Amino acid sequence: MTGSEVTPSFRLAYVPGVTPAKWVRVWNERLPDVPLTLVPVAPADADGTLRDGAADAGLVRLPVDRTVLSAIPLYTETSVVVVPKDHVVTAAEEVTAEDLADEIVLHPEDDTLDWEGLPGRPALERPATTADAIELVAAGIGVLVVPQSLARLHHRKDLTYRPVTDAPQSSVVLSWPEDATTDLVEEFIGIIRGRTVNSTRGRRAPEAQAKAQSAEKDGARRKGGTGNAGGKKTSGASAAGKGSARKAAGGKPGGGKATAGKNARRGTGGAQGAKRGKPRRRS
Repeated sequence: MTGSEVTPSFRLAYVPGVTPAKWVRVWNERLPDVPLTLVPVAPADADGTLRDGAADAGLVRLPVDRTVLSAIPLYTETSVVVVPKDHVVTAAEEVTAEDLADEIVLHPEDDTLDWEGLPGRPALERPATTADAIELVAAGIGVLVVPQSLARLHHRKDLTYRPVTDAPQSSVVLSWPEDATTDLVEEFIGIIRGRTVNSTRGRRAPEAQAKAQSAEKDGARRKGGTGNAGGKKTSGASAAGKGSARKAAGGKPGGGKATAGKNARRGTGGAQGAKRGKPRRRS
């Protein structure tokens, strides 16, 4: 198999808490013949995955290595504190870092928030992952401040969360190697930015573009075929009507009006002709 015969594909990395489903759905609709493979990746491994070419692009959290990676900001998340449902924090709609001063605030190794100074009291050990920290919160050992999507990802019935108004926030970006901005990367950028399928700003992969154009032509041909068929029938009926009118005008079969008009002028035929005749004298 030669390089030109290789089916194109696109690998999209994503970190925990990020939900790429809506963009993947649009991709599958626009490029059904170009499979998109999702590559789950830990936050600490995201940069390396993109630099090493294990993924074509990624939905990751800042910071990223901007010396080799390009990035398009997508959104910034609210930070929340995860606590047991019966915790005193739940009495408020939102809290500040100062409200956590007396709490043991867990700081997992995969923390995505850029703290200048962690609030509250530190734990004796740092949990390895956010999932581990959630288990400790459920055990009543401490509280955890994370982006809201991670609180939802690790949802438990015995835990809840509240926004922390002055905590650092996590920003999600679309990132890819700057020297590997391929047509498929451009296509995904267009989807992320909400460009339509006919936008001239995207650089669709030649194979995908040709197939999409072919599909559009087939659709137009099918619609056009149905319309033409109806048009021919209408045109035929119209032509027949015009032909009948011409025959009628020429006095040929079907020209009842012309014949009646001549008879009326001559005073012959019909009841009108009988009335116009002279009455006979009586002898």
